[in-house]
Amino acid sequence: MAAFSLTVPLTRSAIDGLDPLFVAAGRAVGAAALAAVVLCATRQRLPRGRQWVRLLVVAGGVVAGFPLLTSYALTGAPAGHAAVVIGLLPAATAVVAVLRTGERPSRSFWIAAAAGAVAPLAFAASTGGGLGAPHAADHLLLGAVVAAAIGYAEGGLLARELGAWQVISWALLVALPLMAPLTLVSVLVTPPAGSCSDWAAFGYLAVVSMFLGFFAWYRGLALGPMARVGQIQLAQPVLSIGWAALLLGEAVTLVTAGAAMAVFACAAIAFRARVGVRREGRSGESTRPGEPRLATAPERT
Repeated sequence: MAAFSLTVPLTRSAIDGLDPLFVAAGRAVGAAALAAVVLCATRQRLPRGRQWVRLLVVAGGVVAGFPLLTSYALTGAPAGHAAVVIGLLPAATAVVAVLRTGERPSRSFWIAAAAGAVAPLAFAASTGGGLGAPHAADHLLLGAVVAAAIGYAEGGLLARELGAWQVISWALLVALPLMAPLTLVSVLVTPPAGSCSDWAAFGYLAVVSMFLGFFAWYRGLALGPMARVGQIQLAQPVLSIGWAALLLGEAVTLVTAGAAMAVFACAAIAFRARVGVRREGRSGESTRPGEPRLATAPERT
């Protein structure tokens, strides 16, 4: 989360001088180049069968969907605002994890997760002109939340089979046939002409936000339970707002700070709540619904 907390502020910084399409697609191309080098150097075995389809899901969520939607959303919203709306992501990840894995969070978990989701929604509505008129950028941010939640949950599951850094590496290569042409179109239509700080922000997004940050994130999700681990993301809005104030000079209003602290408090409660995991044992029997388990899988090198 420390690595990802800079993503929104630095995306906002990069698009000040670079085209949003270039920022979103170009960072994926740069990260894919790094991934190709690492995969070749370590001689990783190719994914097999249905794993390719699941990598497409991961790529659509975290390589294409989230970067594209947030880049365009940030052309019309401050980084602090976007960070709070993205506070919906933990609850969305928990829902997808339950649907995909059979995890059984407790009632207290769902209450805390729901409260953590309500706070960003109320914040978005109050700053966008009322409950019936959210800001146009909020629609893009909500789409980004859904895309990332799917990519996180599927990637966490796949990391148990392929390894954490392998998942994001293969996902970047799977998305390359889409992201490379988009980058080329952006360069031809709007040639990049950013400042040094714009390019520095872009470099961070490509190397850390799009690649290295996922090494630890997918590893943590693979250990699980994903619904509970995902609640750590609720700390991200607080960190992102702090970075936005420090790096971009954005004012932190009482409403923004209050919403951020609300989701942070919900994260603490949800993370401490019990999450059971149902799985098939070696003899074919299932563990008890309330019995937590760490699903570990050593990463191949």
